[in-house]
Formats: sequence, structure tokens, C-alpha cells
Amino acid sequence: MRIETGRRSVTALSTAAVALVLGISEAWAAAGRPSPWEMGMQEMVTELGHSVSNFHTYLVWLIAAICLFVLALLLVIVARFNESKNPVPSRTTHNTLLEVAWTIVPVLILVAIAIPSFRLLRQQLVPPQADLVVKATGYSWYWGYEYPADQGGFKFDSNMITEAKDLKPDQPRLLGADNAMVVPVGKVVKVQTTSADVIHSFALPSFYIKVDAIPGRLNETWFKAEKEGVYFGQCSELCGNGHPYMPIEIRVVSEQQFAAWLAEAKQKYASTGSDAPLKFATAQ
Repeated sequence: MRIETGRRSVTALSTAAVALVLGISEAWAAAGRPSPWEMGMQEMVTELGHSVSNFHTYLVWLIAAICLFVLALLLVIVARFNESKNPVPSRTTHNTLLEVAWTIVPVLILVAIAIPSFRLLRQQLVPPQADLVVKATGYSWYWGYEYPADQGGFKFDSNMITEAKDLKPDQPRLLGADNAMVVPVGKVVKVQTTSADVIHSFALPSFYIKVDAIPGRLNETWFKAEKEGVYFGQCSELCGNGHPYMPIEIRVVSEQQFAAWLAEAKQKYASTGSDAPLKFATAQ
């Protein structure tokens, strides 16, 4: 019975290991959405995202080197300064070289972290000249998108798709929206965020953007998507009981597709009067 149980345990562990490997492979291959067994960041599709991902990898290696160095010191101390080898402990109380070293080395480590960190922060907070500006307004609990007058001057709401039968093949459950923000590939898009009620947060991992939407304030972020596709995010601020149901869906299309969508949107969703009914955009 014990042998059989052991065999079953080994089989279960093997199956789990295979599933883990396949899951990790799938996770690293996916872009624009979370994946089962995902480890690490989603695949980045913006220049800023690549920079952040590289900085993250750099920090991991730096932390690993520090941990290995500290471990080596501990092992040396255990091996050379145990009671059997040093029955009479040393009474040394000061070592000028060591004291200088353990002051200077941490400072150099912090400088090595601060310089690329400040560079990334500036890249994130000082956007280049925008080719398109989209205003995203958080509501309880959905998003509203507004395109400027030079792009047609229309707006629409974006709600989570609640019925599985209404999801498109490229829309995951709880992340698919009935109306997505549509932007052209390779263009600088500035996203202005605000809120109509409580604090929300506009976040999309694959673009490495996350900015709060605050009532009475206009914040901004930016991205430049490098390839076409459908990318998903969520509200990342605890904004109430509908917080899990505020997905963000951005469709990055070619310039020709964006022009065609824009021409259709101008006809369907442009409003000339304040009392005109609000219609909803359909991203193709």
C-alpha cells in the first residue's frame, strides 16, 4: 500500500511538473493578458515596458549577487570562526578598512539602482509629442473614452462583457469589454484620466502604464504600441464592490484600420447637441 501510494505521488508530481513547464511556456508566449502559471511580467510591447522589464531583470541579478555574497561570508565565518577552531575568541573591535567598505559599497549599490530608476521615471513622466489624445473617465463601475475634436469629437462607454456567449475568440473572461479603445500602431498615444465619482486607476501591464483617475483632477500617461493586437488591463484601485468588473481593453490596429474605424465612429457616435443620446462604439 505504501509503495502504491508513493508511485501515485510520484506520478502526480510528474504531471504537475509537466503542467508547470507547459504553463510557464504558455505564459511567456502570451501577450496582452494574464496566463495560468504566469511567472514574471507580461510580454511588453512598448519601449517603456521593455526598459522596465530590463531594469527588473537587472535588479534580480543584482539582488542575487548580493545574496550569494552574504551567503559566502556566512559560510566563511561558520567554517573559520567556530568554537572548535577558535576556543579563545578574538577581541578585535575596530577595522578601518572594513568599516569604510561596508559604508561605501552600499552607497555604490544604491547609486547603481538610482541612476537607471530616475532615467525610467523621467521617461515615464515626460511624454513625447502625442499623435493621439484619448480621455479615459472612470465611473462606478465602467470606463468612458472620449476622442478629441480633431479626431471626430465622440465618446462612448466600455463595460465588461458578462455573458460568455458574447465574448469574441480573443477576449478572455472578465477582461473582455463591449467597446474597446482603438488606437493605431506605432503612434504616441497620450491617455488623460479622470473620474466622475471615486478614485479609480487606469492600468495596462503590457504597456507598463498605471495612473490614478481622480475626481476633479486630470492625470496623464502615454504609450507607443510596437505591434498590433488586443491588450487587457483593469482598474487597479479598490473603488467599491464593482471594482473587479472594470476591464480595460485596447485594440492596436494598423493606420488603415484605425482610419476606417474612425470614419465609422465619426458617423455613429459624434454628438452635435447636449441632449443627444449616447451611443456605444464597436471595435472591429
